[in-house]
Amino acid sequence: MTITIPSLALGCIIAILIGALFHLFLGGGFFRLFFYLFLSLIGFAAGQLIGGWRNWILFPIGALNLGMGIIVSLIFLVAGYWVSLVRHSPNDKDDAV
Repeated sequence: MTITIPSLALGCIIAILIGALFHLFLGGGFFRLFFYLFLSLIGFAAGQLIGGWRNWILFPIGALNLGMGIIVSLIFLVAGYWVSLVRHSPNDKDDAV
């Protein structure tokens, strides 16, 4: 299924809204906002590709597979949030004996 320009625009708007709401609930700085927006856009596009590849259609709006896009976008956001929680301190040393 081909994505039309209006479907692409609607998908981008929905993905940006999901990323912005995720940032609103979890907070963070300016960098985190762009990080969440980027992850949401990439996740929404991956959801479209996975849904088209596996023929999993969930809540279609025209050529847009809204359900798969939202699900995979949220998976990317949660995974990105979880990975970004890792803190590395230069004072950490191995206590190998």
